[in-house]
Amino acid sequence: MPETIIIIGAGVIGLTTALHIQQYLSPTQSVLLVARDFPSDTSVNYASPWAGAHYRPVPGSSPQALREASQAHRTYEFMKRVADEPAAGIKFIQGVEHLEAPPHEYLDAQSVRNVYTHLDGFRGLSSSEVPEGVKWGVEYGTYVVNSPVYCAYMLRKFVLKGGSVKQYALANIQEAFSLAPTVNTVVNCSGLGFEDPKSFIIRGQTCLVRNPVDATITRQNEDGSWSFCIPRPLDGGTIIGGTKEPGNWDPNPSPETRERLLANAKKWFPFAPESGGEFDVIRDIVGRRPAREGGMRIEIESVSGDRKLVHAYGAGGRGFELSRGVAEDVVVLMLEAGILEDKANL
Repeated sequence: MPETIIIIGAGVIGLTTALHIQQYLSPTQSVLLVARDFPSDTSVNYASPWAGAHYRPVPGSSPQALREASQAHRTYEFMKRVADEPAAGIKFIQGVEHLEAPPHEYLDAQSVRNVYTHLDGFRGLSSSEVPEGVKWGVEYGTYVVNSPVYCAYMLRKFVLKGGSVKQYALANIQEAFSLAPTVNTVVNCSGLGFEDPKSFIIRGQTCLVRNPVDATITRQNEDGSWSFCIPRPLDGGTIIGGTKEPGNWDPNPSPETRERLLANAKKWFPFAPESGGEFDVIRDIVGRRPAREGGMRIEIESVSGDRKLVHAYGAGGRGFELSRGVAEDVVVLMLEAGILEDKANL
């Protein structure tokens, strides 16, 4: 009997996972992507199109940090391949980090090796190569993403490969099992999950400007706050950021925050001389990153009968950085559970 696998969520995690799952379907399986928001929509709760987005490693030695490092490494290699397709909106450029008060994990050589050494051209910067006040600096090859373009690109690929879509706001995750005649598996890429007490939002405010810059630069300030500039490929402007405000549900951009972001950018980032020290602002951006205590939930949950919920949510602000690694981990779980077919063994 034909079976439909439901995927909830059309953010970068849901779209990447849907595309990867399609490679392992049996002839009697199909995929239906169900979401409240799609790449043509704008919503403060639909975080992916608002993302910067770029890859900046996060050092650490905890199990969560090591898992994310593996997912990020695999995503980095995947993005190299996808960047060859101009329509994807991905470009590899120089990444630079300047930290005034580096946290202890940045000073631990093994933690740094865990996340940085696979990056093309990675090297530490000497004290003579960094601005005054900076205690720790590195440079490396990284990618930047025109996030709305990339999300639309993935959705087109998913549909062209035979996937179906349905715009629908689920009230309860169990409802997903009723959206097609035979549904035994629902993949939950909903961002916050459904009533997960460990899930929470992180409000972020950034500013999109027309001013060009040729590198993505991250600056950590003495007070622990962070500033960054991320050029978007395909003439998508430059994102200047940003804030991380857990539990702040205010959907309105703060003029004071914009002023602070632009003042820091003017002080620290090498915008083209024609900018004249001023910014041509396109818009302020506010988005809610779907985060989770302890990191992403990636596991299979058995529900009534032989039904399965495959969870993959809670990436916080790292959805683009972890997306392919997460999709691969989800498919491995589904292969082990016999939900998908390992084509290599056929």
